[in-house]
Amino acid sequence: MNSLFIDKAPEDTRVIVAMSGGVDSSVTAAMLKEEGYDVVGVTLQLYDHGEAVCRPNTCCAGRDIYDARRVADQIGIPHYVLDYEEVFKRDVMEYFAETYVHGETPIPCVKCNETVKFRDLLETAKDLGGDALVTGHYVQWEMTDQGAILLRGDDHRRDQSYFMFTMTQDQADYVRFPLGGMCKDETRELAKKFGLAVASKSDSQDICFVPEGKYVDVVEKLRPGSLEAGEIVHVDGTVVGKHDGIIKYTVGQRRGLGIAWPEPLYVIKLDAENKQVIVGPKEALMEYELTINGVNWIGFTELPDEGRELVVKVRSAQPPQPATVYPLEDGRARVTLKDGYAGIAPGQACVFYEGERMLGGGWIETAA
Repeated sequence: MNSLFIDKAPEDTRVIVAMSGGVDSSVTAAMLKEEGYDVVGVTLQLYDHGEAVCRPNTCCAGRDIYDARRVADQIGIPHYVLDYEEVFKRDVMEYFAETYVHGETPIPCVKCNETVKFRDLLETAKDLGGDALVTGHYVQWEMTDQGAILLRGDDHRRDQSYFMFTMTQDQADYVRFPLGGMCKDETRELAKKFGLAVASKSDSQDICFVPEGKYVDVVEKLRPGSLEAGEIVHVDGTVVGKHDGIIKYTVGQRRGLGIAWPEPLYVIKLDAENKQVIVGPKEALMEYELTINGVNWIGFTELPDEGRELVVKVRSAQPPQPATVYPLEDGRARVTLKDGYAGIAPGQACVFYEGERMLGGGWIETAA
C-alpha cells in the first residue's frame, strides 16, 4: 500500500494531477513525483477573462497555463492542456449568471467541482489510465471499509471541504488530496524546497473568471438586460430608494446602499420577480430555519423522520454550528439552526458535518 492508499508501488501508480498553475497544485505534483509516482499533469483551459467581460485580450487565463507547464517541465512530468471552455461556460458561467438574475448568490467553485473537475476531468483521468485524480485542495481523505470519507482540512482556515459537498461516493473513492494535513505556510516552504517557479506566486482572491471581482460585468455579458431598475423597500413596506439592478446586491450587504436612514440598513432579501431589494435592521437578518434542495450525502443516505443532529456551515468561512436536519420530499431537507445565522442567502450551500467528517449538503432555497 503506497502513500495514496493504492495497492501498488508508487512507480506503478499513475496519478493525474489537476494543475491550475498555482502553488498548491504545483507542490502536489512535485511531492508525488519525488515519491516516485508516475505523474501526469493536466491543466484545463476554462475561460478568457477578456472574453468574459467583452474586452478581448485584457486578461487571459493563459498566464496560469504557462505557469503550470513551466512547473511540469521543471519537475520532469508530461503535461496536457485540455480545452474545457465550452463545458465550463455551459455548466459554471451560465449557472453563475442565471443564479444572480434570480436574486440568489451562487458558488461557482462548487458547481465547477461538481461538473468540470469531478465529473468530466475525472473521466478523462480514467481515460489516461490514472489510478487516481489528485488535486491541491485542503481536504483530508481517508479510506474506510465502507469507502472513502472526506474530512475538514487540518488547517481550518484553509479547509475546502465545503466546496466538495456534491461529490458522489465513487468520485470520493477515486480522488486524493495530499495537502489536506498541511497548512499554507508548509506548502510554500515545500515549493521553495523544490525550487518551483511559482513558489512566491500570490493566491487568487477572486472567482477565476471574474477579473478584479467585477462580477456584474460578467453577468451583463451573459444575460444582457439583467440590470433592470427597481425599488429598495424597507421590511416595513416603505420605499426608501431606487436601484439599477438586483444583481448588484447580496443578502447581508450593508455598504453601497446609498440610503439615508436613522439606523444602519442591510439587504434582507432579494425579490427578483418584483425587482425589489428588501432592506432592514441587522436583527432582521437573523434566521433559525432554512430549506435546501439537491441534497447529497457521501456515505450516508437516509434521515430519520425525527431528523438528525449534526453541525452545518451555511457560508464557507463560517465555523460549523449545531443544527438538526429533517428529511423532505424530492431531495429536499429542512434545517433548524440552534444558534441562528444572520444573512442566510439563497443560492449558497448548507454543508453537513459530523465532527470533522463532511457528510454532504444541499443548496439553500429559502430561509424562514
